[in-house]
Amino acid sequence: MLTFTRSILAALALAAVATPSTSFAEQPAAVPSAAGVVRLHSANSFDETLARLKADVQAKGIRYFDTIDQSGLGASAELDLGRSTLVLFGNPPLGVQFLQSNRYSGLDWPVRMLVIEEADGSVYVAWTDFAYIADRYAISDKGPQFKMASEVAASIATAATAK
Repeated sequence: MLTFTRSILAALALAAVATPSTSFAEQPAAVPSAAGVVRLHSANSFDETLARLKADVQAKGIRYFDTIDQSGLGASAELDLGRSTLVLFGNPPLGVQFLQSNRYSGLDWPVRMLVIEEADGSVYVAWTDFAYIADRYAISDKGPQFKMASEVAASIATAATAK
């Protein structure tokens, strides 16, 4: 019972910290040639953006799973990739609800955010749009949950990219 209560409290905490997307200084934009991917331009360096993203996940009480240094993977294969790091995190009481609707949606959970530095030095935070995920897996019974996930993801990306 205690675990269930904690799960409910975690979900409520996420709802409380979710910032409506209309308040963001910059709206997430679609990425050319990447269906369902949105991104925000960062006003910070790559390292600061990554650190701020991880700190905001922790501050919101969201479960952090892992960080994958894709640049390092490229270097270990003697391939130049440029700076690229994937951060995996989520809230199981919320995310598992999507899996209950379609277990194949587990291919897109937990949440993944990519911090990437383009060749021109610009830094972005990118993630898969939750409406795209809902359509991809034909999940039509979790509208409020997808809305909450979208708002939380956008608030994390905004915290990471804003000065």
